[in-house]
Amino acid sequence: MNILVVGGAGYIGSHMVKCLGKNGHEVVTYDNLSEGHRGAVTHGLFVEGDLQDRPLLTKVLRNHQIDAVIHFAASALVGESVQNPAKYYQNNVVATFSLLEAMREAEVSKIVFSSTCATYGQPQVIPITERESQSPVNPYGFTKLVIERMLADYSNAYGIGYAALRYFNASGASPDGDIGEDHDPESHLIPIVLQVALGQRASISIFGEDYPTPDGTCIRDYIHVDDLCAAHLLALGKLSAGTEFKLNLGTGRGHSVREIIKACSEVTGCEIPAVVGERREGDPAELVADPTLARKLLGWEARYQDIQEIISTAWAWHQANPHGFSVSEASD
Repeated sequence: MNILVVGGAGYIGSHMVKCLGKNGHEVVTYDNLSEGHRGAVTHGLFVEGDLQDRPLLTKVLRNHQIDAVIHFAASALVGESVQNPAKYYQNNVVATFSLLEAMREAEVSKIVFSSTCATYGQPQVIPITERESQSPVNPYGFTKLVIERMLADYSNAYGIGYAALRYFNASGASPDGDIGEDHDPESHLIPIVLQVALGQRASISIFGEDYPTPDGTCIRDYIHVDDLCAAHLLALGKLSAGTEFKLNLGTGRGHSVREIIKACSEVTGCEIPAVVGERREGDPAELVADPTLARKLLGWEARYQDIQEIISTAWAWHQANPHGFSVSEASD
């Protein structure tokens, strides 16, 4: 298949591009490089462009005879979304509308969308099934929910087949070490802890230790980025006109902040100093997926079940690339 990956220079997107290339698909990456890295794109063609440039997007879809789109492009910082919601409505909702209209114009009828467990807000039942009510507590989660509903309406009215895959905490790096996680600023727990191990930070901040969890810190479901990519590939193969999938992607196992710090210390052999601070507004105590439906509909299950194995792939990447992609990009 000819696949367009929007946001394909980002963390998850670049791993998806690599997965598609290794599985024999023709892949075109479309990214404005506002947050992604050109050096992370290891397969196929690259087009620098913005989703809101609909003429360029339509041209790319037509010229490369695209069969399906995988959509990762988004602003994704919860705190920033509260402080600057306009950016999130523009970059997430308006940009996705532009993408869907370009797909209609180019007669592309299949899309896999990168959604999030943030659409659930404060869940009432753990583990979380797809039947849980979606009540996001921040603009980021709400924009993703708006897009899910937009996709459902486009499917009903125009026959677009879609899969909305609700990620839990993406983590890890490509096992062969060629690509990994590089955000600026970094907001994900595991790479921040590994920056402490590398001496790039003095300590890790724990935001609250009075949650109703066994050790008082928040619990999250960490899923390896390659497992996410495998689910996308399976979803892609199941799509046809009018098909709808809304699925959770996680391991079904939760790890607290303190457990992650301890596991990182064991993997790296380094002491990880921690400083306890106040809770962050809007942080649920526990987010753990029930991945049963993805197993049933896609035949998918996370291969990486051991948190230390996940962390080990991330540690190998960060050791080899302590400054991320910046050095290789500066020399291009």
